[in-house]
Amino acid sequence: MRLRCFALTCIATIATAIAVHAQETEDYFRQNCISCHTIGGGRLTGPDLKNVAQRQERDWLVRFLLDPQAVINSGDPYAQQILAEARQTVMPKVAGMTEDRAENILDLIEEESALEESQFKGLQISDRPFTPNDVEKGLALFTGNTPLSNGGTPCFACHAIPGLSGLGGGRLGPDLTGAYERLGGRRNMGAWLYAPATTTMAPLFREHPFEEDEILVLLALFEHSALEPDEDESSNSLGLVLLALGGTALALALCDWIWRRRSLSVRAPLVERRSGLR
Repeated sequence: MRLRCFALTCIATIATAIAVHAQETEDYFRQNCISCHTIGGGRLTGPDLKNVAQRQERDWLVRFLLDPQAVINSGDPYAQQILAEARQTVMPKVAGMTEDRAENILDLIEEESALEESQFKGLQISDRPFTPNDVEKGLALFTGNTPLSNGGTPCFACHAIPGLSGLGGGRLGPDLTGAYERLGGRRNMGAWLYAPATTTMAPLFREHPFEEDEILVLLALFEHSALEPDEDESSNSLGLVLLALGGTALALALCDWIWRRRSLSVRAPLVERRSGLR
């Protein structure tokens, strides 16, 4: 009886360890891969990974996951094909990627490829035409006038796009003018918003992700900005200049007011003393 209980305990422990390990691999893939790849959802910036093990040998795939640039630089024909299909976008080294992790990722891809529909199929963005109302809603989300449903930081805090009033948005992140075209349009940019991969945005939006309807109207805004002629940034520069001049004028006025009070506080007693001597 004791031996049976011991065996059951061992089996339960092993099963738990396997489940935890599998979850870690899924989380890693979700955090680092799905902004550029799907499993069965079609091409994004990178290829659809469904049945990738049938297209290339496993050793090659492990080497590519560990250092994509090195494989590309070697002149490997398949790597050059991937690069051309990705419009010369080179897959960066993935933080924390090791040989063991690469093997686990490939195991995960094989398991998900065998399913009728993978959990990593990715966000399926509607292809309906955007409307002016979509653009307006997207702008309200971008500027924070409409709060994001899950409490995320509005884009305006870190990024700028053409046509924004005032100072034109934040400067912590890159200017998003032309980002819609650079990322390859609605589908690719939607995937990026669905799972931002940058070191700044990933931790912020992991706990506060965009809702699908929010992604759609933000895409409407970015598409609209891409179709608009480039705005001369002189208006934003003028705003900065006027703000600087206004701040300088205010500082000078404050200094003048303080100096006058100080001057009068010293001058008045001297005048009174001199008047008393006459």
